[in-house]
Amino acid sequence: MELFLLGRALMRMSEKALPTAGLDLSPIGVRSGMVVAADIDEHPGTSIREIAERTGLVQSLVSAAVARLRDAGVVVTETDPSDRRRTLVRHAPDKSRREAEVESIPVDEALAAAFGARSAEEATQIVAAVETLAKRLTDETMPRFHAALPDADRLEGDSPEMD
Repeated sequence: MELFLLGRALMRMSEKALPTAGLDLSPIGVRSGMVVAADIDEHPGTSIREIAERTGLVQSLVSAAVARLRDAGVVVTETDPSDRRRTLVRHAPDKSRREAEVESIPVDEALAAAFGARSAEEATQIVAAVETLAKRLTDETMPRFHAALPDADRLEGDSPEMD
């Protein structure tokens, strides 16, 4: 439960830190955009259907998120040359203005405040802990996590091969 609550708290912090101009500000819009962007980062040249399958989002939500990301210059889309019915998505070759804006947002103070840091040293430790966790998130992290769960603790449909 503590891990779940930490994850939700970190998502809320990230949502509040994002610049909001021109965005779908609904929680679903913000979260789906972040989830889709992260999936595209991990799987460049992927299709809308594949993103939907990996993320568990409905295809219409993925399509809407891709359209917003494309309009913001974050991703580019192209027709799959081997199957003209499919649209392939990848990150734009150059960082968009939006990506640069988001990456420049300082979150250190927000993290320190949210976790109740009582000193500059404690704030530095909190930020370092979150940065360490972020660096450990890889394509291998979730399958290892799922593999470590006893079979009874897995959600229906979960398997070590997920993600």
